[in-house]
Amino acid sequence: MKRLEVQTLKHALERSAELFPERNALSFVDGEPLTYAKFYEMVRDVSLLLQSRGIGPGDKVAIIGENMPHWGVAYFAVTCMGAVAVPILQEFHVSAVHHILRHSEAQVVFCSKRYFDKVEEFDEDTLHTRIVLDDLSMLADEGSLKTNYREAMTQARAWYERTREKVMQYFDRGSSDITPDSLAVILYTSGTTGHSKGVMLTHRNIVFDAESTAEIVNVTEEDSLLSVLPLSHTYECTLGLMLPIIRGASVYYLQRPPTPRTLLPAMQKIKPTYLLLVPLVIEKIYRNRILPKISGNAIGRNLMKFGAGKKKLQQIAGKKLMESFGGNIKCIPIGGAFLAPEVERFLRNAEVPYAIGYGMTETSPLVSGSKPEDTRFRAAGKPIPEVEIFIDNPDPETGEGEILVKGPNVMTGYYKAPKVTEEVLTEDGWLHTGDLGYIDEDGYLFIRGRLKNVIIGPSGENIYPEEIEAHFNDCEYVLESLVFRQDGKLCARVHLDDDALDAKYGTQKMTESKARLKLDEVLSGILKQVNANVSNFCKVSRIIEQVEPFDKTPTHKIKRYLYVDPDDSRR
Repeated sequence: MKRLEVQTLKHALERSAELFPERNALSFVDGEPLTYAKFYEMVRDVSLLLQSRGIGPGDKVAIIGENMPHWGVAYFAVTCMGAVAVPILQEFHVSAVHHILRHSEAQVVFCSKRYFDKVEEFDEDTLHTRIVLDDLSMLADEGSLKTNYREAMTQARAWYERTREKVMQYFDRGSSDITPDSLAVILYTSGTTGHSKGVMLTHRNIVFDAESTAEIVNVTEEDSLLSVLPLSHTYECTLGLMLPIIRGASVYYLQRPPTPRTLLPAMQKIKPTYLLLVPLVIEKIYRNRILPKISGNAIGRNLMKFGAGKKKLQQIAGKKLMESFGGNIKCIPIGGAFLAPEVERFLRNAEVPYAIGYGMTETSPLVSGSKPEDTRFRAAGKPIPEVEIFIDNPDPETGEGEILVKGPNVMTGYYKAPKVTEEVLTEDGWLHTGDLGYIDEDGYLFIRGRLKNVIIGPSGENIYPEEIEAHFNDCEYVLESLVFRQDGKLCARVHLDDDALDAKYGTQKMTESKARLKLDEVLSGILKQVNANVSNFCKVSRIIEQVEPFDKTPTHKIKRYLYVDPDDSRR
């Protein structure tokens, strides 16, 4: 499919509605699907509703809620009329939600019933309308106005009839004020450093990134996707919503959280061809469902020690995994964090079609990636078309340096934060990502870790905690880990799989003292295993059990600042 001549969300939707009118666009797994024609009609209607509430080009409209077809309707209704969508991560604390509503000066918020308590008490004058995402009913602060969607649309159309001579209708006229460089979205990130910033993305940023990704992962109108990651994050929103909409594919949503009990039956019904995941999800599937089956007896454990036997077992497990995913998977794109090496080895040995990419919210998000057949172990692919990657100040011996990115996918800056923007964006358009990496002789990008996380070793060596954590995460019973320096020594916090420990040792039936001894024995074994596989200057002196799961960002990256003193960790 040719690229859009005008890279706006409006033109993208109009083209798809024209090319694929009867094709299913968005739907719940067991719900009545919205065809592209119906989806386009609802987007027009909701845009009219927003205009009747005084929303115009440049005005901010927030969206908070779980994944559902109406989320996409709201997103396109806002952006296609020239207003600015402000997706809010539903995991944010109510105080963070209020801050975003206040900082963005949102005038309207679409909010699902599940998260309505997070916006209900917000009392700034700027926010005058609340729309329930589930059924598009409307609540307004003017008296006791409360209408369902049908009544709201009747009122909106009556308003239009009264004012149509004065109102610019962005859908019904041949031209509009929307250009590729118009601001489309402000995304407030919750990064591992604890600072939430509003990333400003234009229509061009989003459409370009979706179209470039589509050239790597060839999605067509015959494809279907099952959406399990939050739409409020740019990874799912651009690649799991915008990309399939551009290509006429179908997207399906779960009505309950994506656990194995809900996810696997949905896969059998939908038989998706693409499934976007973050590493934590595929790692849990591997450790909780696959590994126990292929190494759960003496024969399996012995075979797993030998290359040929291990590969054969993993191929059998991979085939069963693909069958449980519906049998039609063409590719599982994985992004958002580091993938454990042992899990990637399994995917390769099992011949599971996967692709690992690199990106960030500030780049809309994808920067690099590859087709499943072109993946390279531990690499994050090659730059997507028209995007440049530059390694700044590389180490003479390793070639490692900060990753800089330039291209049509790079944000215009942080909302209301010009000084912070200047710190990361150069005058000629290069974005300082804050990530360290190198490019090999074939052009593949390898990520080493965050620049701010690097620990300087005793003889000046660069120690990348993410790499040591990957070794911890490969150990049996370890769910997640965090490596840091304390009092001049490397330490690690590990969160263990209590269910797996109990299944193996019966720890819940032990006395507290015996359970503690067994736990110390397991931790000691984990530490010994890791230290046997890392360089001398990367050896960890102390291991600490992290009883509760780590607090993480919506893309499942551990919020390091909550557990590590940066001054102590770097000296």
